Amino acid sequence: MIGCDIVFIPRIEKIYARHGERFLDRFLSEEEKKLIKNPSSLAGFFAAKEATLKALGTGISMQSGFLDVRIIKDERNAPFVRLRQSLVDKFKIKSSSLSISHDGNFAIAVVVLESEQEFRTPAFT
Repeated sequence: MIGCDIVFIPRIEKIYARHGERFLDRFLSEEEKKLIKNPSSLAGFFAAKEATLKALGTGISMQSGFLDVRIIKDERNAPFVRLRQSLVDKFKIKSSSLSISHDGNFAIAVVVLESEQEFRTPAFT
């Protein structure tokens, strides 16, 4: 399963300027907040969470939301995805991969989730 999202960094800056910590609380854990260094990284985390929820096929819904996804960095500062255990169990997730990139006014994230379930598009004739 794959998900991709692109975010206009000035849009995220504007929302943060308007709502401050309340905005962050809606989609970041306390640990994630410590990893945010600038507007680009904030937008990158937002895109990563959106991309993850798209990969699950749920989007932001009653089934899953921003706080069901955690972005963590390893010892090399590379980001990776952690999912709430209930989502791992429901979708039988075996592994995940995440890439976040920033350029100009945009942040983009791509997430690949490997599942034990088969997700196939039905054939047509």
